[in-house]
Amino acid sequence: MPDVLMYSTRVCPYCVMAEKLLQKKGVQNLQKILIDVDPARREEMMTRTGRRTVPQIYIGDRHIGGYDDLAALDRAGGLDPLLA
Repeated sequence: MPDVLMYSTRVCPYCVMAEKLLQKKGVQNLQKILIDVDPARREEMMTRTGRRTVPQIYIGDRHIGGYDDLAALDRAGGLDPLLA
């Protein structure tokens, strides 16, 4: 299973939903970067993704986007192959 990285905050409900979906899919090693704890990481996230909102999710080197993007990818059947 590839590494999964998620830029997140401690109070974001979409981050919680994304984490639950990933756990349901069997992801056990989710690296969370809390940008509200380390503001420098927010700049890193915005530079890397071009987006300001959380969550921002990477599976391996592929930027998935936010929760809505992750859920849409799952509904389309594209999430399982990325996690295999």
